[in-house]
Amino acid sequence: MRPSTSWRAIALASTFAFGLPAAKAAAEVNVVATIPAVHSIVSGVMGDTGQPHLLIPGGSSPHTYSLKPSNARALAESELVVWVGPQLEAFLDGELDDLAPDAQQLALQSLDGATRLSVREGGLWDAHDHSSHGGHDHGKDHHDHEAHDDHADKHGDHDHQGHKEEAHHDDHHDDHAHDHDDHADKHEDHDHHGHKEEAHHDDHHDDHAHGHGEHGEDAGVDAHMWLDPGNAIALSAAIADALSKIDADNASVYSANHASQAEALTALDSELKSQLEKVKSEPFIVFHDAYQYFETHYGLRGVGSVTVSPEVAPGAARVRAIQERITDRSAQCVFAEPQFKPSILTAVTEGTSARTGVLDPLGAEIEPGADMYAQLMRKLASDLVACLADPA
Repeated sequence: MRPSTSWRAIALASTFAFGLPAAKAAAEVNVVATIPAVHSIVSGVMGDTGQPHLLIPGGSSPHTYSLKPSNARALAESELVVWVGPQLEAFLDGELDDLAPDAQQLALQSLDGATRLSVREGGLWDAHDHSSHGGHDHGKDHHDHEAHDDHADKHGDHDHQGHKEEAHHDDHHDDHAHDHDDHADKHEDHDHHGHKEEAHHDDHHDDHAHGHGEHGEDAGVDAHMWLDPGNAIALSAAIADALSKIDADNASVYSANHASQAEALTALDSELKSQLEKVKSEPFIVFHDAYQYFETHYGLRGVGSVTVSPEVAPGAARVRAIQERITDRSAQCVFAEPQFKPSILTAVTEGTSARTGVLDPLGAEIEPGADMYAQLMRKLASDLVACLADPA
């Protein structure tokens, strides 16, 4: 049920870390951003004109998030909603027009000029030639075509009830750390029909692409687009344009903020390319396939994921398949994520020489704000290098 109560979203003042034109005194634009990385880009463009409302805290999964009354009220009064798209924030799919009836909607997934990659099926793949991946919609060439490797994992990732969520079970890292007054809305272990989802093993499911429904040309697109800094720059430009149309008095401010943010992100990109150069040839395995944009942009060698769908606990066949992949591809590291128990890494690395580490695609422990995105990307690079670099 959708709350009908209307609430004026409270905007807090913030200062963007660049010497830019001062915003003209005017009513603040009510902006809602879904995940922390998107919120960070919006914050950079808004600068001192206001602060966007963060819908999903960093410790919560956008795949399984249940809307809280406080968030529904913020959406009801919003003038602009910035999200990744229905492939990620499935709980907003088909609901956003009703939840935010007066808002412009800006989806990273649908932006012209953004790089879009197809979902990699099966959870086992090989690094591809990244030299030609400067364009858009790279189609199916990022899928794993090694059927004999995927066969052992053929029962890994069909989601429950046919849903499109690629759901995390944040059983021990839920959003109770945020918005304590909204306990009634915590349903992280329930699907979108209110049915409790059981912890299934992936030995008993199909290997259809996880987390994706039919959304026209967006169907089959990997939604983790924010991990390509080029996409962050494209999003920044689109946000500046959208805000300028809503708040024409501050159009020059938004334009200047975007220009400064794009310059900073370009410098960040160069920094990370240099840092990651030393580990480009090292194969590794991630917990779930959230890092394709990062891998592709920086030419890294991800060769598989422990789970095809984070909602599904790896079963015995899956563990064997990953152990074989570690051996066959000489994977140097296997990475967990903060929201999940690391014990599965002990099982998949048993009898191998692979090291273990942790990667966080959402930035759960990073303070929200304009600097959050750069911190997220730097931490991903540092954590990869720390595990992949030759310890000798």
